[in-house]
Amino acid sequence: MVDQTPDSEIERLRAEIDRLRKEKLQAGDAWQRTLLARHDQRPYALDYVERLFQDFSEIHGDRRFSDDPAIVAGMATYHGHPVMVIGQQKGRDLRQRQFRNFGYAQPEGYRKALRAMKLAEKFSRAIVSFVDTPGAYPSVGAEERGQAEAIAQNLREMSRLNVPVVVCIIGEGGSGGALGIAVGNHVLMMENAIYTVITPEGCSAIIWKDQEHAAAAATALKMTAPDLLSLGIIDEIVPEPPGGAQANHNTAAQLLDSHLKPVLESLLGKSPAELRDQRYFKFRRMGAVETVKQ
Repeated sequence: MVDQTPDSEIERLRAEIDRLRKEKLQAGDAWQRTLLARHDQRPYALDYVERLFQDFSEIHGDRRFSDDPAIVAGMATYHGHPVMVIGQQKGRDLRQRQFRNFGYAQPEGYRKALRAMKLAEKFSRAIVSFVDTPGAYPSVGAEERGQAEAIAQNLREMSRLNVPVVVCIIGEGGSGGALGIAVGNHVLMMENAIYTVITPEGCSAIIWKDQEHAAAAATALKMTAPDLLSLGIIDEIVPEPPGGAQANHNTAAQLLDSHLKPVLESLLGKSPAELRDQRYFKFRRMGAVETVKQ
């Protein structure tokens, strides 16, 4: 039997096969980075604090309701510079994870972070923020205590701060829960971290009505460091040790330090007005806009 398939149809099918192969590879890359970002041995905020900062003195409580262990904050010294460190902290084992609520912050956590930022502004300390959370905690209690309001207030107040703010996305950057401490002059992102409006599983559940398409959703969300750098959401990618940051905490901290130090020192010389304007225009530039003349 002679194959009667036109050459044009064969070429179309080959092109479609190539497209699907590339899509699968890209999905695999985004999903693999997602798994690395969630690795239970990945360095957390306090691991970086231990290796990069001196004289860390933790601040507790929001002065309104309670202390939220999912967010840590405190004054420290960084290469001789007085700073305020804020970070989202996951637990290393089950007991710690329950204590830290698996990194899901509640309203009092964001209010504690804002209290620390205001202290930093009062004493002219730069702010270094470590982002690593699946998202804000969506419980009834958190909603009753004003979860959305607390995050929104942080977004407003961080944009107005008169001191430098450097954001380091070290693991998961999940939705508004991440953005509540991530309005900064400069955003660094670890090579295998993710930063997204929704988890791949959540996106898959909405679009495909199941979680079987999480890998494809990871690609579509454009949540990896290379994607976000190309879109202008982040400013710099920090390389990780071979195998990921979880393979060597000390090396991961050294690599982050080599990017964080020059960025912070470049911002220290700017006036409060320059810092506010830089932050404002940075966020105004985000997003792709196309104007069509009628």
